[in-house]
Amino acid sequence: MKISIINGPNLNLLGTREPSVYGNQTFEDYYAKLQKLFPQVIFDYFQSNIEGELINRLHKVGFNSDMILLNAGAYTHTSVAIGDAIKSIDSDVIEIHISNTFAREDFRHTSYLTPVVKGLIIGFGLDSYRLGIESALNK
Repeated sequence: MKISIINGPNLNLLGTREPSVYGNQTFEDYYAKLQKLFPQVIFDYFQSNIEGELINRLHKVGFNSDMILLNAGAYTHTSVAIGDAIKSIDSDVIEIHISNTFAREDFRHTSYLTPVVKGLIIGFGLDSYRLGIESALNK
């Protein structure tokens, strides 16, 4: 099984960015743990702070990945274009959020992605990604 993980803006700063919200672990360290935990999965990982690059990546992996785990960060709440990109590809997408977006500012309660993804996992810290992988494996 091939699973692509795509992270959006500011997620390159995990481990140092708002540790009270996002924790102290870098995504690279967590990603290494995921690779060891799920040796049967072929992983593909990409991170960008640029909306167009995220869309390009969805187009690139969206026809050959079994599942895409997408944490679009703040673009979740602003990007019609990322939602349109998800609708344009064949691969199923699970929307991932580290924090519980509904326990945060009001603008984070709206997602342009949720209506077009297979599922949504929020609020379990970095383990939101593990839960997404387990969901894909149980598909």
